Amino acid sequence: MIKTLFPTFVYYAPLASKDKSLNKDLKQESLKIAEVDEEGQVWSQKNYKGGFTSYGSMSQLHQFSSTFGDLEKEINKHVRKFVKHLEMDIDPKELRMSSCWVNIMPTDVIHTMHLHPLSVISGTYYVQTPKNCSAIKFEDPRLDSFMASPPRKHNAKVHNQRYHSLEPQEGHVVLFESWLRHEVPKNDSDKERISISFNYDWV
Repeated sequence: MIKTLFPTFVYYAPLASKDKSLNKDLKQESLKIAEVDEEGQVWSQKNYKGGFTSYGSMSQLHQFSSTFGDLEKEINKHVRKFVKHLEMDIDPKELRMSSCWVNIMPTDVIHTMHLHPLSVISGTYYVQTPKNCSAIKFEDPRLDSFMASPPRKHNAKVHNQRYHSLEPQEGHVVLFESWLRHEVPKNDSDKERISISFNYDWV
């Protein structure tokens, strides 16, 4: 008998908002933020070469923008479904969006491997995903313990791979536990990849 133990789950679904203009409004506001957020521009020059992120300057967009507030309400529904699937022994309403920021990734920009410490659930909503834009790439969280473990076959099943890439799709949201390391490789599209990232904390 072979059991599957300690699986890593990633949630991916369309936002399913009834407001068809929400994504358009989010795109407009995201681009405007990138234009006027001088502090974010300076932070991005040092920490996000070639791209823009409001992470270091405006990371609570859901608290002062009604558009981002509407996005938060929609994402809440998905977070509660994900928490139920994970069987966390908490009331899903105890998890609240603590931070929310814009990412604009032009051609050839990358976002290196990282995780979101001190949060419970993290994720991204995809505003604009042009053809050939970067996937989000997840790393097996046990990787530093493999040591002498042989590599897996190129065509190994997904659950046996060391990495997994998820192709982004406009209007979709991806959720994962915040300890899961991930990266966004080089954007090969000739257009900007626009996303909104967020964290949920236990309060």
